Amino acid sequence: MPGGRRNPIQMSQIVGAIHHVANRTKEEVKDAASAFGDAQHVERHFVDLTFKFIGASGLPKMDVVGTADPYFVAKLDDQLSFVSTVKPNTLSPVWNELWKVKNVPNTATLTVEVLDKDNGNITDDHIGKFTTSVSAGAKECAIESMSLRRNRGTFWLNIESTPSTDAKAERRQYVFDGPIRFSRHFSPTIGRLTNLNDARLYSTWKIYIKGVKMFFGDTVQHWNRDYKAAQTIFQGPTSIAVRSTIQAGHRMLYARTTTNGFGVINGPEDVFRLLLHGNVGGTEGAPLGSPSPYAHRVKPAVYTYIIAVEDDSFRFSETGAAFFVDFASKHALHANCATAVRYSGEFHPRPEGGWENFSDDIPDDRVRWELVIDNNSGTYSPDPLMLPDLQELLQYNFPGFTIHALDRNDPRLIHSRESCRAYALDKRGVSQDDLQPHARTGEETLSHSAQVQGDLPDGGPKGVSGTAIGEPVVN
Repeated sequence: MPGGRRNPIQMSQIVGAIHHVANRTKEEVKDAASAFGDAQHVERHFVDLTFKFIGASGLPKMDVVGTADPYFVAKLDDQLSFVSTVKPNTLSPVWNELWKVKNVPNTATLTVEVLDKDNGNITDDHIGKFTTSVSAGAKECAIESMSLRRNRGTFWLNIESTPSTDAKAERRQYVFDGPIRFSRHFSPTIGRLTNLNDARLYSTWKIYIKGVKMFFGDTVQHWNRDYKAAQTIFQGPTSIAVRSTIQAGHRMLYARTTTNGFGVINGPEDVFRLLLHGNVGGTEGAPLGSPSPYAHRVKPAVYTYIIAVEDDSFRFSETGAAFFVDFASKHALHANCATAVRYSGEFHPRPEGGWENFSDDIPDDRVRWELVIDNNSGTYSPDPLMLPDLQELLQYNFPGFTIHALDRNDPRLIHSRESCRAYALDKRGVSQDDLQPHARTGEETLSHSAQVQGDLPDGGPKGVSGTAIGEPVVN
């Protein structure tokens, strides 16, 4: 209306159109540069890279109260992504975070987007971005706004480059090589609860494991067309609405906030520290459960997991997690309704010899711990012939303890899993309700909150370029 206020949806469409034209132009320039390189016979080879993302300065003030809560997303040729931690209330963040990638074409491009985390909202504010080559050396890069091309600060990083020694580099490019980082996320519904017995039942973990392509190649596990729950998600006239709710739930569950727990896995002790009864990591601002006499003991629990295709992350939560209530598939919730995953199933920790032969009189640090993992996923029905590859992948990432990879129908798996649950019930005070997803009386479930988000225009708020904030672009 003349002189009136612009419709925010129309403005969004205009901005989206501008971004589309900009992205198309960028691709045309990239194609032209590639053609020019071919014409000049530029030698293409593979390198192993170590990025050190040092920090930034001169960022603009983004919040009405305070300054900004910056983090960044780095992408290598849109093939591999790195998401940093969130630095609260600063315009000069210092990260000093490492990212190692093997078998990268020397012609690759690194793109870094800096964002301001807006706690309480799924949409985060774009600060700016920059693009640079992967040539070795220290780099000082100007951060520019995508729309106005204004300088939005300076970013510092350093790149180390060595020739790749992998004879199969051409076939397995962009292999993540560490460090193995993890993040812990809390369901948004947890902040509304009091007298919480176990905050773990409202938590998810994401571990960025290395070398996935070395063991799985390009093999993925597609959704199971013979599984009824999967059919409701991926096919039929109602599947769009079902996916919308699950994807909204995933965005809420895995949103990066200033209260996320972050850390690096350096050894098996760090893995099992994630599996303790208590709230691990001492995350500032994180919700705390009631004190437990077993807070520093490994919890006998079964976990639901997926290994994602888009970022090779190992995502998991307790199978009895409260936020699973009313969702058609636990694995689809972790996978953000991806049509395929690297692998999926369940796992549980156990002392050598099994929980049935264990006693709490034995301190955990005197126990040889094992991890039992399987392919128990109806949604994706992973190929059991890939279990040895899964075992080797986890042994490569977590050397120092034993991995058992067993088929979902293997009697040894069933016995081990049920012994784990029996010990939790008989010795650790875990209730039968906590073994399966359930909601307390009057509790607002994640699925209800997600449905509200899913009912918003265009499926709810999104991040930059229509993707969930903190998640890589999926083509």
